[in-house]
Amino acid sequence: MSGPLPARRPLRRLRPRLALSILGPDGVKSVHEAALEVLGRAGVRFPSARALGILADSGCAVDWERQVARIPPDLAMAAISRAPRRFTLGARDPEDNLDLDGEHCYLSTDGCGIQVYDLQTGSPRRSTGEDVYHSALVADYLDSIAFYWGPTVSAQDVPPAVRPLRELEAAFLGTSKHVQPETIISAQVAEWCVEMALAEVGSAAELRRRPIFSVMQCALDPLGQDGGSLEASLVAAAHGVPTGFMPMPMSCATAPATLAGNLVVATVDALAPLILIQLAHPGAPVFFAAAPTVMDLVTGGYTGGSPEDYLLGGAFNEVCRYYGLPLSMGAMATGAKLPDWQAALDNTLSAIMPVLTGTAMLTGAGLLNGSKIFSYQQLIMDCEIYSVAARVSEGIQVDAETLAVDLICRIGPGGNYLSDPHTLRHLRDIWRPRVIDRSPYDAWERSGRRGAFEAATDLARSILEQHRPRPVEAAVRREWDRILAAAARR
Repeated sequence: MSGPLPARRPLRRLRPRLALSILGPDGVKSVHEAALEVLGRAGVRFPSARALGILADSGCAVDWERQVARIPPDLAMAAISRAPRRFTLGARDPEDNLDLDGEHCYLSTDGCGIQVYDLQTGSPRRSTGEDVYHSALVADYLDSIAFYWGPTVSAQDVPPAVRPLRELEAAFLGTSKHVQPETIISAQVAEWCVEMALAEVGSAAELRRRPIFSVMQCALDPLGQDGGSLEASLVAAAHGVPTGFMPMPMSCATAPATLAGNLVVATVDALAPLILIQLAHPGAPVFFAAAPTVMDLVTGGYTGGSPEDYLLGGAFNEVCRYYGLPLSMGAMATGAKLPDWQAALDNTLSAIMPVLTGTAMLTGAGLLNGSKIFSYQQLIMDCEIYSVAARVSEGIQVDAETLAVDLICRIGPGGNYLSDPHTLRHLRDIWRPRVIDRSPYDAWERSGRRGAFEAATDLARSILEQHRPRPVEAAVRREWDRILAAAARR
């Protein structure tokens, strides 16, 4: 890309009209009933004395030695009913606020990669704090990216004790959009992150109204939570900061081989912490999250991109809509090592299924090799994929204006519509690519056979060189320095 970078476009706020059902009402109800039975019979492990105390005081049967709580169905449903069905993910720039209203769908970056395909050398290298800022900067410019998740890459050059805070600072500096870290896994770190957000928004009341960050917790243990993550989320909830829990059940390993069984485990592991939060802080904003998958029967691990992944992603959203709560679904995150045809296949199918089932948030743009390697080109091409999915989900509007009978009769046989005012009114409705090449073959040859990868490379370089996000005030930066210094001393 040459010349000045075009101005940053407003956020793409997708409202899908097409709808896809995988389970159907009876299937969804069966998964719900099975999850309630598992919550009451097997229970869930909560390795936190504070969490277990809240559950015990609320009427759950607690095995303190095993750290397992069994949650009665009536108590579970009463707690679920207290969770708000609609709330806002705020942003440093209020124009970038996101309304989780059950109607819109938003895309985010993926996280937390440990390597970056360097834009200059093209080779993978260890990720740094500067990469957190740069990935947020590119995400800030792209209109398809509604919020920054992760962080996209880990700041491995920063001491682990303060790394989550430095990553949050770099994300805030790089983008004015909402930030959703998955690295806030202790109560103390959560308190410091709340302090940083308060320094920016100005008051506790404003933070509740416009939470500029939210907390995502990932759960790998089947029917089990992480103690530090639970306590961090309780801190966040006390301040009105939205929190979500992402179970990652893997069929044949941490979940039954059957997809329906996998959905039951995912539902239990999403419901259990939500119930805890509502018992402790009724009405606190909580969203569902999940990244259900299946084990690769050759490697024994997760590599990303299978038909089962696509089905599980769409089906779990149906389950979440049964409860009326927003879902953040892991999508894209291809297992491909490079931005190639495999990445395009994986990420197209894994994106379109959640979009067509009305998922509120999709996380996963920009990473390769099963969420391990960040690629600027892949991030930009994932946005192209999402724009296609967005256009498909809008369907075809049929009314007097779009049927255009008077126009067709006026133009008549053999006519041309190109210069008609009706065409000019609807010209921008036609999807146009940003990096996909659709030039004639001869022009493509003359360009040196450049394609989407080369165009994405040029765009990424232009963004990094020219785009500047909304600045953070100097007084806020000084307060962040104070908080980070205190955290380092601790």
